[in-house]
Amino acid sequence: MLRTLLIGFVSLTVLAPATVAHADPSLADIEAQLDKSNKDLEATVEAWNKINIDLADSQSKAKTLEDSVAATNGAVQEIAIAAFKTNGNMRNLNIVLNATTSGSLMDQLSMLQQITHQQQKSIEDYKNDKAKLDETIAAQNTQKADLENQRKQIEGDVKKLEDLQKKAKNAGSTKVSSPGTTNAKAPVVDDATRQKVVNFAYAQLGEPYKWGAAGPNSWDCSGLTMGAWGAAGVSLPHNAASQWSKVAHISSSQLLPGDLVFYNGLGHVGIYVKPGTIVHAPHTGDVVKEAPIGVDSIYGYGRPKV
Repeated sequence: MLRTLLIGFVSLTVLAPATVAHADPSLADIEAQLDKSNKDLEATVEAWNKINIDLADSQSKAKTLEDSVAATNGAVQEIAIAAFKTNGNMRNLNIVLNATTSGSLMDQLSMLQQITHQQQKSIEDYKNDKAKLDETIAAQNTQKADLENQRKQIEGDVKKLEDLQKKAKNAGSTKVSSPGTTNAKAPVVDDATRQKVVNFAYAQLGEPYKWGAAGPNSWDCSGLTMGAWGAAGVSLPHNAASQWSKVAHISSSQLLPGDLVFYNGLGHVGIYVKPGTIVHAPHTGDVVKEAPIGVDSIYGYGRPKV
């Protein structure tokens, strides 16, 4: 999916359709192209965020497996060293095997072999799991490298997008920048946790959108929601779709300040702050702002679990 998004985004053109070659695009053409470009870019940004989450998770699991293998290897070595130290002395072997009766020494030796066999099997299981994780990490790194290799092209397209926004503004567009305000005061909320979320969101008003950013002075959409709820002590991943999977799904009638509003097939997310209003980081070339809740196509509503 990421490769498709990349190819689609990198191939964006900000020229007018062939049917109007050698002529300036109409305002309607610019606005339609701008809307598509913003959505394509944000989808790429959210895919980048998701890769980083998945890669960090895989690396953490790999580290846990490596630690388990090391611990099990150490236990096997201790048993082997203890057995060798007995040097055939049956009395000491009894001690190594923690013998509590005068039963058959052969049975106890068999017990030693069984213990080491089980630990060796655990090591093999760990190694097999680690090999699978290594393959996953390699694939994730390839995806990440794909995006890194396209960074200059993406940034070039972002520049074209910004130029397109200016052109649309000069043409009188009211859709270039979603309606909203950047100097509002945070509403009072009757809940201490939610007040922290709302206060954080309003404290970022006017700060620029930057793809992949999660503060402290610039944000993308999921970076802002992650930061706002993080200020209230609730951890969310840096990806809109992943946030959707972590929250309780509610109806619009249940919305409370601080709840999340998801848009564009989980390609965007904002913070509900008061009736009819969200605070969000819209897209490149824009800033964190208040906006109408219906600023884009709503996917659903979510409530982080406190």
